[in-house]
Amino acid sequence: MASGLFESPGSLSHAAAAEGDDRYRAIGGSAIAAAVLGLLSPLAFLDWWLAVVPVLGIVLGIVAWRDIAARPTELIGRPLAVAAIVVSACALVGGLASNAIIYAAELPPGFERLSYAALQPLEGDPSTAIPDTARALDGRDVLLKGYMYPGKQQRGIVQFLLVRDQGDCCFGGNPKITDRVLVQLRDAQGIEFSPRLRKIAGRFAVRPAGTATLDGGVLYHLEDAVVR
Repeated sequence: MASGLFESPGSLSHAAAAEGDDRYRAIGGSAIAAAVLGLLSPLAFLDWWLAVVPVLGIVLGIVAWRDIAARPTELIGRPLAVAAIVVSACALVGGLASNAIIYAAELPPGFERLSYAALQPLEGDPSTAIPDTARALDGRDVLLKGYMYPGKQQRGIVQFLLVRDQGDCCFGGNPKITDRVLVQLRDAQGIEFSPRLRKIAGRFAVRPAGTATLDGGVLYHLEDAVVR
């Protein structure tokens, strides 16, 4: 378009800039993804491993910020990226702090943490061999996390098998003998079956015994137990 007689180069540049500002600019895909992860970031309060959600939200928010800064004439969504970073960061810090408090409070005074790793035989030993790490805890008060092996009874359960993972308890598997612990609850009213992770505190005992629930019986017991 030809310029008028009284139009200056400066006025032309302003007009071109105004025309450029009217062009369509898309919201950055990384900004949208960061916002979605920001909305999901409170999941970090549920468990340690879910902290990956806000971490990804922060990373994608930073990526979105840089993309928008590099291509301002093509992309918008910087406020969305900033909001995603802030929300994800708050959820990450809050989730880690919350889980740390829960982790510290779940262990009763005088109890020790027990993991299924400590119950496994040494490499080369028979599958039913009891390692020294398990024998050392015989008669000690411990806290063990696991999943209830399903049976016919759904309520008022006072005795059940606590197994290592959901693959054993939920899909009809027969868990290894070293991946099962027979729990006897202190409360005669018992508990309801739940497929969720259970935290059981009780007196650990190494005592091979038979059980009608699974072939091979059990090696380990948690007696006088309570659910945490």
